[in-house]
Amino acid sequence: MAERLTVLLSRMQGGDRLARDAVFAAAYQELHRLAHFRLRDGGRNTVLNTTALVHDSYLRLVQSGELKIEDRRAFFGYASQVMRSVIVDSARARLAERRGGKVQKMTLSPELAQDIGQDEEGIVKVHEALLELEAADARAAQIVQMRYFGGYGNEEIAETLNIAPRTVQRDWEKAKVMLWAILKSA
Repeated sequence: MAERLTVLLSRMQGGDRLARDAVFAAAYQELHRLAHFRLRDGGRNTVLNTTALVHDSYLRLVQSGELKIEDRRAFFGYASQVMRSVIVDSARARLAERRGGKVQKMTLSPELAQDIGQDEEGIVKVHEALLELEAADARAAQIVQMRYFGGYGNEEIAETLNIAPRTVQRDWEKAKVMLWAILKSA
């Protein structure tokens, strides 16, 4: 599938509009798996389901104009960024609906990826903290985004970013500490 996707991405870059739809057809199962991983517990975002997240992400990718993506790794990295955007926007919309209501407080435990952002307010706080982290350490922010919003493991992140898995682990540990400090000060 990786080779087929790379060929389709190349054709899409060449202006083949049919290739764009074929890219998403070829990548649909993997995108669905990523979306399922992100939404698997149901408590993080009850408005979106897996299929809705994939479809909304596809619409945003198509509406963004021409994609400048050269290979499979870049495509799925960009897709996880788009999924993050869809999730954050959905959470913000839900918070706007609840103005004046009591919003649950977010708690932070040592395992950031499992416990942080269990509700819409948490998702928005993580997004804002990621923006601050990105200003301080762009690679660490990208690792958090891929792990938290994209559901990638250390090996997949290492392959995508072309770094060692141990570097991914070190940056993940550093990012958790930095995010904890950012969220605590908020």
